[in-house]
Amino acid sequence: MQSSITVGIIQSGPVYLDLKKSLEKLTTLVSEAAQKGAELIVVGESWLSGYPVWLDYSPNMGLWDYEPTKKVYAQMWQNSVEVPSKTTDYLCHLAQTHQAVLVIGINEKITKGKGNGTLYNGLLTISSEGKIINHRRKLMPTHTERLVHGIGDGYDLAAVDTKIGRISGAICWEHWMPLTRQTLHDSGEHIHIAVWPKVHEMHQICSRQYAFEGRCFVISVGQMMYVRDIPAILDLPDDLKNQPDIALLNGGSCIVAPNGQYELKPQFDMDGVIIYTIDNMERIYEERLSLDVTGHYQRKDVFDLKVTKTR
Repeated sequence: MQSSITVGIIQSGPVYLDLKKSLEKLTTLVSEAAQKGAELIVVGESWLSGYPVWLDYSPNMGLWDYEPTKKVYAQMWQNSVEVPSKTTDYLCHLAQTHQAVLVIGINEKITKGKGNGTLYNGLLTISSEGKIINHRRKLMPTHTERLVHGIGDGYDLAAVDTKIGRISGAICWEHWMPLTRQTLHDSGEHIHIAVWPKVHEMHQICSRQYAFEGRCFVISVGQMMYVRDIPAILDLPDDLKNQPDIALLNGGSCIVAPNGQYELKPQFDMDGVIIYTIDNMERIYEERLSLDVTGHYQRKDVFDLKVTKTR
């Protein structure tokens, strides 16, 4: 683990439901972060090619056999990412070129082998050497997300070694699954990446709790998305019609120290790259003096946690 780490948080949205243009935008943003010294670059939930924010705003999206929703889902699938693929090869190239660890949310599809039409809410961790070292799928899609995302698994539910330390990641409401948290804590995380659509108040509370409990740094990542990003084929509520520039997702990215206090306070309504240097990584071990849920504060003689790693 390095004593200091410069983090680049990409608090922006993709080019919605357009994989090619989203990759072009990502290239620019990652390059900007790297030029500013970022050794770890993090990108939000389902960023390629867009978190399905319309699930929360389009009033008719859940109607049975609703043609507009089916068309948007098909567009989501076409602009999602297969692992591995030419798209992931490019993401690996991007990380290697800039010698940075890259953590990015994707909508994942499968076309080879056991192919199907199901999408997964995925999270990739790519090393600075350009290798995918962790490939997560969200264990349980949250509420309306179940309309578009399948149920994930425990494969790669662990922290991984990188040049800057051991990094773990979890997606949105996975942070309220106690055994998910404990599994990741047990894997020896130094830095935890928490990806969300936006980091509103309850997500802030959850991020601070995770850092305090796990005695690790938490990088909580939100993104910016606007009314104009909702596919035109879908209906909008009256208060959003003709309001294309209203932010439906307004960021809130932050960094929390191992004592649960803010290292970087929430950044709302800022569209772009956020750079911050954590210069006191040793606090991880300072805080474990009083609480270590993977060591002296764990009772393995009482509790037995088993995790199924099958994909």
